[in-house]
Formats: sequence, C-alpha cells, structure tokens
Amino acid sequence: MSWKRFLYVAIIVVVAGISALTGAIAGGVAIYAALVRDNSGDAGVTLLPTPMAANEIQVSSTQYETAITQSAEKTGPSVLTIISVIPGQMTFFGQSAESEVSGSGFIITADGYTLTNNHVVEGASKVVGVLADGTQVDAKIIGTDTFADLAVLKLDITNLTPASLGNSDNLKPGETVLAIGSPLGDFKNSVTVGVISATGRSISTSDGYQMEDLIQTDAAINEGNSGGPLVNLAGEVVGINTLVVRGSGYSSNIAEGLGFAIPINTAYAVADQIIQHGYFARPYLGIRWQSINPRLSSMYGLPVEWGVYVAEVVSNSPASVAGLQRGDIITRIGSETLDADHSYINALFSYSPGETIPIEYIRGTQKMETEITLGTTQDN
Repeated sequence: MSWKRFLYVAIIVVVAGISALTGAIAGGVAIYAALVRDNSGDAGVTLLPTPMAANEIQVSSTQYETAITQSAEKTGPSVLTIISVIPGQMTFFGQSAESEVSGSGFIITADGYTLTNNHVVEGASKVVGVLADGTQVDAKIIGTDTFADLAVLKLDITNLTPASLGNSDNLKPGETVLAIGSPLGDFKNSVTVGVISATGRSISTSDGYQMEDLIQTDAAINEGNSGGPLVNLAGEVVGINTLVVRGSGYSSNIAEGLGFAIPINTAYAVADQIIQHGYFARPYLGIRWQSINPRLSSMYGLPVEWGVYVAEVVSNSPASVAGLQRGDIITRIGSETLDADHSYINALFSYSPGETIPIEYIRGTQKMETEITLGTTQDN
C-alpha cells in the first residue's frame, strides 16, 4: 500500500471515531435533558439529588398535609357551636322578639367545662351548645371576663373529649395553624389554614382599653368563628379566635387576613380562676372616669394631654379612702405613666387586688401623689 493510500484510510478511521464519540455525547445529553424534564420515576429511573444549600429546608407535602388533617381530626370532636338566645328589648312599639347569636367554643374538661368569647354569650338568657356530632346540650355560664373577652360555660353532659392545650409562649411567626369553628353559624366545624403572622399584638377597643398580647394570624376567621380554637400542627389549642380587622375607621382601605386570637396561656389562667371561684378577680379603684387625649385636652384647656378625668368617686372605695376627688386627673398608676400606648385599664390591670401602689394626679394646677390599696371586683 502506497503511503498516500495509507494516509487516506487513516483519515477516514479518525473521522469515523470522532463522529461516533460526538454522537454518543449528544445522545447522553439528550437523555439527561429528558430525565431532568421528567423526573417522574418512570421505568425505575432515579436521578441523583441536587446538593442542598446549608440552610435549605426540605418539606414533604404529604407529611405537611397529613399533619393538617390529623390536627383537625384530633381537635374536631372538642369543638362546638354556641347558640345564645338574646331577650327582646322594650321599644316604642313594645317588646321586640328574642334573637339568636352564634359563635364557637371548645371543651377543656371531660365533665363539660368549655371556653368561648364573652361577646358570644354576653346578655344571653339561654345558651345551647351543639356538639360536633349534632347533639344539642344546654350550657350554663359559669363566669366571664369582659376585658379578656373570655367566658367559661358548663355543658349539661359528661364523658366528653377535651381539647389538648399547647403552650402559646412557644409560638413563632410563620408557624402553620388551623382555625376551627362555625362561620355564620351554619358551616359547623369548618377548618381554615394559615400561619402565625405575629405575636404580642395590641388592639384598641371602643371601651377605652387595649386587648394585649394577641396572636395575629391569616387563617380565615369569620363571624361565628369567635370562641373557636386556633390549633397548631401537633393538634394542640394555642389560642382562641376572637376578632378580625377588615379595615381602619380612618381610611377606606380594606385589609384581608388580619385575624386575632387570645393566647391559650392567658385564657387558661382566666378560665381556671373562673372555674375555681366563679369570677376572675380584677383590681378595683372605685371611680367613674373619662379618658383624656390631646384632642380633648385642647378642646377643654386641660393641663395634660394624656390621663383620665375622675368623674365620680365611689363612697368607701379604695379611691375614696386614698383621698381622690371628682375633677382630679390621674396621670400615673404605679410605675406606668398614662399615654397613647398605656391606657388606664391596662395600667391598672397590671397589678393585683390587695397591692398598694402610688397614684399620681393633677388637682387644679398642682401635681399630687397618694398611695392606694387596690380592692377587687368580679368585673371592673
């Protein structure tokens, strides 16, 4: 074979080899791309997992959904619908017909003690609980606490399934929770899912005080959900759903997903005392009062922008014994100066009945101070 013919054959062999190698690479790339596009596990094909970043979290959707359904199934039998019968009111045209208000609640003891919101049963002449299986049971109001918006009922039945109570102090923003209740009173034991949006929230009320240390959640809460449980993924009650904010009275903006619940640690402390004594003891000062803010101060030429105006002093009350008079303006209770963030009721309720605390007040133009030993009342 001449050297020219040998060189020609060698070139053909090399080209053929390169073509085969290129085809193999291209085929491999195509197969890999197909597997990446369809990682369904068909034909037993398994890809190596992509390396995870050090702080990346893997969550199985199956495990997540199972935790939700199991929590709902665990707590569901303890949740009930509360129906309150409100007596008719005397009007110009005579006695109006009685009406019904519905809410939710949950059982905390096997012998029938139940927690709900005060506003669900307030003013009721009769209360009925509708259990998860549809059984209707008469309920007695054992005691309420207006300022915590809590009420304890006793169902006329035993051998019930109480809810498991968790520790609301351990809640963290982003934690998944369930709201269970009867929205509109018709959709019994409805379950909605959301997260803990924040803890330690405060909401001002129309009665001159703030509900403090509330749990904020975006789990859907509607009328009728009040008093129902807020549940974590362990099936433990961590809060009592109590209100939802749709917007601000100062603007036309509408908000969604702003629900609030009372922490279960707070609720249980109140409920335990109500069960033991029939009421929750609050400190008592013995005055009728009016809140002062910068607008009222400017309108009436008052010497301070924040405080409470003493409209009346109850005879033989702690305030009377300490020398407070009508027309005094209280500016400090204990160590708490009254201002936009510290209301009279919240400052007073940070102390216990029987404690002796200093009170600072304005009489005329003179700043004065006295000590008051707080009394007690079932509902200040």
